[in-house]
Amino acid sequence: MFVRKVTLQLKPNTRAEFTRLMEKEIIPTLRKQKGFKDEMTFLGPDGKDAFALSFWETKENAENYVRDVYPTVLKTLTNQLENTPQVHVYELINSTPHLLAVGAAA
Repeated sequence: MFVRKVTLQLKPNTRAEFTRLMEKEIIPTLRKQKGFKDEMTFLGPDGKDAFALSFWETKENAENYVRDVYPTVLKTLTNQLENTPQVHVYELINSTPHLLAVGAAA
């Protein structure tokens, strides 16, 4: 399994719209991609620093997404991003299964 880590810096006061776009547009798009397994998005307490992890069956699946779909995803987030996201790809070498409940931020 392969993981794409995308590090982002959001513009001020865009947390709510970023969250909405992730939930309503980007994650549904990811779910349609061959080999996509999961997406986790994290936002720092300042509301500006974020990173996202997407999990893929194969490196080829992740590469196909980058080539065919990621440019459109970036365009979707243009108004929320302070600069160009940094992307790194990793091979997953171990994991423990968890069931995590995601609640509203305090």
